[in-house]
Amino acid sequence: MSMSVGGDSTEDKPLSDINTTPLVDVMLVLLIIFLIAIPVVLQTVPLKLPAVRFDPTQTKPENVSLSISTAPDGTCAVYWNTSRVGHQELEDRAVAKLKAEIARQGGVGNPALELPEAHIRGDVNVPWQCVGGAIYTMQRAGFAKVGFISEPPPGGAVVRT
Repeated sequence: MSMSVGGDSTEDKPLSDINTTPLVDVMLVLLIIFLIAIPVVLQTVPLKLPAVRFDPTQTKPENVSLSISTAPDGTCAVYWNTSRVGHQELEDRAVAKLKAEIARQGGVGNPALELPEAHIRGDVNVPWQCVGGAIYTMQRAGFAKVGFISEPPPGGAVVRT
């Protein structure tokens, strides 16, 4: 800040002027920093996401339907259709189902071989470890497609065009 006192004038009042040059310098430096930093923060991968809320499930008789909930004692309860299965029984059934389906379609040499899918319905309150364990078991058994079945939002399905 600068201050002038007296001079040629006859008034005894001090004259005070604010030197705005340092303030402008600081503001310009901050503006330059923000102009450089904002594009770095806003870099994203350009994606075009599908305008679909969910895809309708193609239910085939060979697909496996698993339901996962929490048992009253707090453990994971996995159901193959409607019968409760343990971890080892789930893997054994999945391997047997896959082998039977491959044999039914003419073996692995069949070029039109369509493997069954595993559809998992998980309760909202189930811990992630329960669902993750079922996914891992089904993939280890040989199921290439493991998907989730969810409740559609109100308003119905949006169909892809």
